[in-house]
Amino acid sequence: METGRLTDVPGVLVGQWTEPTDKTGCTVILLPPGATASGEVRGGAPGTREFDVLDPNRLVEHIDAVMLAGGSAYGLAAADGVMLWCEEHGRGYPTRVANIPIVVGAVIYDLAVGSSKRRPTAQDGYEACLSAAMHHEVGLVGAGTGATRSKWRGAAAIQPGGIGSATVRSGALIVSALMVVNPVGDVVGDDARHDEHDVLALVEAMAQSSWSQSRQNTTIGVVATNAMLNKRACYLVSQSGHDGISRAIWPAHLSTDGDAIVTVSVPSEHQVAVPVDAVRALASEAVARAIRSTLANEAT
Repeated sequence: METGRLTDVPGVLVGQWTEPTDKTGCTVILLPPGATASGEVRGGAPGTREFDVLDPNRLVEHIDAVMLAGGSAYGLAAADGVMLWCEEHGRGYPTRVANIPIVVGAVIYDLAVGSSKRRPTAQDGYEACLSAAMHHEVGLVGAGTGATRSKWRGAAAIQPGGIGSATVRSGALIVSALMVVNPVGDVVGDDARHDEHDVLALVEAMAQSSWSQSRQNTTIGVVATNAMLNKRACYLVSQSGHDGISRAIWPAHLSTDGDAIVTVSVPSEHQVAVPVDAVRALASEAVARAIRSTLANEAT
């Protein structure tokens, strides 16, 4: 079912590099000049780059791109290729001698799927930039190529995760989400109810020595909007995006997850002035829908 794309927000471009054999990849979100961003991490085991710059108390207001990748911490190298692309196009924070591209990165652990030796590199990040367009694929592509879910239930129960995307609108307001879904938990619907058997089974699984094998997880993503927001407001929207993760994944935000969301206010002629709480409400829904859309993904 078509649920929308992050590129529904005018000015956003998405590019992807996919390695289907080794089951890894990266996804880049290229933003127009003046894009304001902030973000929040709630998982206990994040893999990020330049995330501190998103703190509302930090100097830099604008970012140039977000890189999402597989490969665990190794995959953060893909952001180097995005920086090179941005430099070639004159993008970045102006300093006395050079523009410094601001590229925020976040990664998932997918090394147990496919080959653990093939991880996204700077060249792969650059290739993703070259493919950036006004529409993007979802499923087992880009950063979601090797993503899986339901790992807490054991190897036999693991299902594909992948990339999901969704858009929610209210009048002229557009809020879209792109999520890389790789949790230890299950992706669940709005009507999900966890009976005592599920809860006790989860607690028992956590007590087993094999639980350490489930510690390769993380759900990461980007919320983009045409709402006119400052950096603090983007931070609040990221918080609501995490509410969407909690609605669509059970259990969420564990110490073994590195869940992270970046929110971007994208400047364009279509930008609108609305209360931040309106954006927060739509962001929670967009994230939840994007995550649930990955239930349709099938292993390849």
